[in-house]
Amino acid sequence: MPDRRAFLVGLAAVGSSQIRAAGAVTGARLESLRVNAGRLQRTLEDLSVFGRPAGGSFADGVNRIAYSDADLAGRKYVMDLMRTAGLDPRVDTAGNIHATRAGSRPSLKPIVFGSHIDSVPHGGNFDGDVGSMGAIEVIQTLQDAGVRTRHPLEVCIWSNEEGGTVGSHSAAGDLDPATVDREFNGIAMRPGLVKIGGDPTRLAEARRAAQSMYCYLELHIEQGGTLAQRGIPIGVVDGIVSIDQYAVEIRGFANHAGTTPMPERHNALLAAAKLIEAVQDEVLRIPGRQVGTVGQLTVFPNAPNVVPGLVKHTIEFRDLSEETLVRLGEAAKKRAQEIAQQTGTQITITQTEHLRPALATPAIQKQIEAAASGLGLKTIHLPSGAGHDAQNIAQIAPMGMIFIPSIGGVSHSPQELSSWQACADGANVLLQTILRIDATATVA
Repeated sequence: MPDRRAFLVGLAAVGSSQIRAAGAVTGARLESLRVNAGRLQRTLEDLSVFGRPAGGSFADGVNRIAYSDADLAGRKYVMDLMRTAGLDPRVDTAGNIHATRAGSRPSLKPIVFGSHIDSVPHGGNFDGDVGSMGAIEVIQTLQDAGVRTRHPLEVCIWSNEEGGTVGSHSAAGDLDPATVDREFNGIAMRPGLVKIGGDPTRLAEARRAAQSMYCYLELHIEQGGTLAQRGIPIGVVDGIVSIDQYAVEIRGFANHAGTTPMPERHNALLAAAKLIEAVQDEVLRIPGRQVGTVGQLTVFPNAPNVVPGLVKHTIEFRDLSEETLVRLGEAAKKRAQEIAQQTGTQITITQTEHLRPALATPAIQKQIEAAASGLGLKTIHLPSGAGHDAQNIAQIAPMGMIFIPSIGGVSHSPQELSSWQACADGANVLLQTILRIDATATVA
């Protein structure tokens, strides 16, 4: 884990009433600086062209999957924007785009921020894009105002987030080497990486050393409905949830649907239905924001006139607390054995994955809150139920995330929508958080 001592000491030195100016803008009131909302909207609209359905509009969403021609074109657009903002972008061996704006104190570690621009198939125009275009807009705003921060500022556009946060996994140094031999949405990763400027034979070179960043910030849409429902413009993310996944196999006995009496059936699908309901019951039994999902189910022999003899399905639990997930997993196993006895079946539950939570750094959360307060924006704390690049970078640097509302809680869909005002609010909170963190005592 990164050494946070100097970071926390530095943040404690920041006053709450006014941000201290740095470098070429000594004496300026940096808290009055704002992004160009109209320009941010234009860049988001322009980026949406790459991967838009033929003859479609912004409202029709985007199909900009990693390594596709649309992804390549979008990446070129992003790098051109960086150059316009005075940056010199480069692509590392994992396909991540990096661009650094020099600070007045080159010995200081960089404040890093960004997101991704690849999408799911038939996705929306805000997931990842808001954080990426917002990051570039922050740099352009500082450039326009002639503001020189003390820390170097580094914008990162991570590659293939939707295919498993591949680029940020590489930066954290924990990418499974076998990943490069897989396909994402029908596109082979190895030639795909080469296509976008990476090198699958040198992925280790994309690794960032622990403590090499001062901190990492990511602006993102919530992808849920909490902020929109409560009318709160800014979410301060407590962390990215832990995930436990299980594979379930239920063995009964396949038999004729017309001749097998009901009391004599060993119906694997009936047992699955009871277990799916049990998962729902156990998740709701305890207070908290934990969730449980059965999202994949396969029935054998899957015929209308056969009592199902075999069912395979998944169970997934998510929460910030690993202890809660352990309790839910054990509860599901206990209920499964009760159901097996009731239905005359055999149920086997095997854990297939455990992802640890990535907790946000409290000191960064406080700076996000202070930045939002200075902008007159209310905040609430909430977890992220979805994965993000930030969860990987949290392994090597202090991390914070800023959420803006998703209208209707819709994401990974062409109907994904955040208002232009929300996008500007998020970018301004990102800008002011960066300025506040930059004003902390040096960590050199």
